Amino acid sequence: MLKNFTKPKKPDFSLFILVLVLTLFGIVMVYSASVFEAWQIYADKYHFLKAQLLWFGIGLLGLFIMTFIPLNLIKKTAGVFFSLTLILLVVVLIPGIGNSALGARRWINLGGFNLQPTELVKLSLSIYLSAWLIKHRSFWSYLLILGLILGLIMLQPDLGTAIIIIFSSVMVYYVSGANWFYLLAVGIFSSLSGLALILTSSYRKARMLTFLNPALDPLGSSYHIRQALITIGSGGLFGLGIGQSRQKYQFLPQVTTDSIFAVIAEELGFIGAGLLIILLLVLVFKAFKIARLAADDFSRLLATAIASWLAIQTTINLAAMLALIPLTGVPLPFISYGGSSLIVNLAAVGLLLNISRYQINPKKK
Repeated sequence: MLKNFTKPKKPDFSLFILVLVLTLFGIVMVYSASVFEAWQIYADKYHFLKAQLLWFGIGLLGLFIMTFIPLNLIKKTAGVFFSLTLILLVVVLIPGIGNSALGARRWINLGGFNLQPTELVKLSLSIYLSAWLIKHRSFWSYLLILGLILGLIMLQPDLGTAIIIIFSSVMVYYVSGANWFYLLAVGIFSSLSGLALILTSSYRKARMLTFLNPALDPLGSSYHIRQALITIGSGGLFGLGIGQSRQKYQFLPQVTTDSIFAVIAEELGFIGAGLLIILLLVLVFKAFKIARLAADDFSRLLATAIASWLAIQTTINLAAMLALIPLTGVPLPFISYGGSSLIVNLAAVGLLLNISRYQINPKKK
């Protein structure tokens, strides 16, 4: 039965509670990890906490709006939203407008708030592809859309986000009924392109060599991953206690963003870090379940895109912190500090909750 003729039910309340718990836990850990850095930079140990609380409030509003806005309206405006994010991807590359950090130009300063267009693209592309694939199956048109986005992202450059978008886009294309041959072609092309990007960039090449041999340059390119492993290992089984991290005192880079999982492992130990991973796995499972029980094709594809993006982003962040893959600069969803990421992630969950209002009874499917 189509969603349009189905009486809406209550959203998946357990998903909302799970995301609320994860986000509030993330806010606590952002504060714990950021106290020293906030005092050093801003002379205010609550600086990062106050900012994250503000983004949480905005994100929560976005979640509620996305939960109850008609999905048909989302589908009809997909092209407009996607076009706006494409413009932002171009604008961020303009010197004087886009802000640079660590060799990448990824942020647009909006008077105290740094907007990261790639976070918006994750959502806009998910919506646009889901709407587009209902009516189109052209492999070359699909590649053109994907290639345009990836090209703009790699001009920043942002390999981590590019990987997330490739994975989620391929998953959506597969669920839409794509030929396996085309998916294999995308996989091979993406792998070769990724290898070329690594070999042609001294920075990315250093990260790959560091991954293969962490002892290669302990005070240079290997420093971050070595400190992350030290941080995780020093937590032991039960951790040092919340607020008791030693590595956050300018030993571990990016303690509030990419490396926050390492601080969690240090303060809460293997038990606490393990529980967090379980909660994130439950979140991804519930997202894919909503996709499986979606009432129509657009909802099914959109939920698949969001679930895939959250799954691969979580996997990349955790795997990088555990030295299973090279560092890529990807934040941990709902946990890491960052306004753009948190607001967009909460809005995406709002769409999942919206889709869950119309999901099919599994006994009747």
